[in-house]
Amino acid sequence: MRRRSLLLAVPAGLLTLAGCGDDKSDKAKSKDSSSPTNSTPPKGKIVDGPVPEITKGTKFGEKPTVAKGSGKPSSDLAVKTIIAGKGVEVAKGDYLQAHYLGQIWDTAKVFDNSYDRKAPTIFPIGVGQVIPGWDQGLVGKKVDSRVELAIPPVLGYGKEGNKQAGIKGTDTLVFVVDIVNTYGPKSSAKGDGVAQDNKDLPKVGTNTDGKAPKVDVPKTDAPKKVVATYVIEGDGDVVKESDTLLCQYKGVLWADGKEFDSSYKSGQLAQFQLAQVIPGWRQGLTGKKVGSRVLVVVPPKDGYADKPPQGSPIKKDSTLVFSVDILAKM
Repeated sequence: MRRRSLLLAVPAGLLTLAGCGDDKSDKAKSKDSSSPTNSTPPKGKIVDGPVPEITKGTKFGEKPTVAKGSGKPSSDLAVKTIIAGKGVEVAKGDYLQAHYLGQIWDTAKVFDNSYDRKAPTIFPIGVGQVIPGWDQGLVGKKVDSRVELAIPPVLGYGKEGNKQAGIKGTDTLVFVVDIVNTYGPKSSAKGDGVAQDNKDLPKVGTNTDGKAPKVDVPKTDAPKKVVATYVIEGDGDVVKESDTLLCQYKGVLWADGKEFDSSYKSGQLAQFQLAQVIPGWRQGLTGKKVGSRVLVVVPPKDGYADKPPQGSPIKKDSTLVFSVDILAKM
């Protein structure tokens, strides 16, 4: 079960990504056309091919055109690294960011791709949130790699197939996957440090080694309005209030500087819809850039006011101080 963050102001838990789609329409239709989850996924032997030839779009990040499969596909999971990247190795439990195209072996019919949506998708890998062929075939690969998979039915949608996608229970699936990035417990903001000159605001550490930054709270009165300033300014897309974000964060109390919540300590990144968290986060993170570390100071009226989360160290009418690393938009 995914950890529920103290940041949530509504009873809904963090989103579970169960499929390959990434945009709003994909989320809305995830029950129909997404990859199934498996409580006890089958294991398959991994072999080096055969996989169909990529005839066009052969460069990393280009939408590929893939030939129809030749002959009978392997009954094992065929995994071939087409372009070997030199980036970070994908670990089990990471959030993998990737472009992909999926088609059927026998017909070359494309049933889904992220390239046309102009944005890579992000999903947990190796933990049963996507089809077993992806979980088993992509863990251990490196960022900037292009990997081609030929996935037998047992490691795809099983005997039932996926009618909405036109996939039969006997279909072998072919995927080309461009691994854009991977995010894990040690991920940090990436960008340029910004001067922290205001002595009346907390100072946040600028380390990017995956460890929690130090947050020093001044012995001054807390601000009455939400404050949000860059500590490290990234160069990614601007965050919208409708976005779902992947973040690292640390929260401390203005009153005594004591930590009350941290993704660093839990070892789990925070995934949430910005529209569902406390107002201070919505105000503070909207308009900021992906890749940034942001100091967010949240007064009681924009936090939990007189109703703090049960069992948390947060007292009534507490001012909250956060360091937030915006790793990605989902």
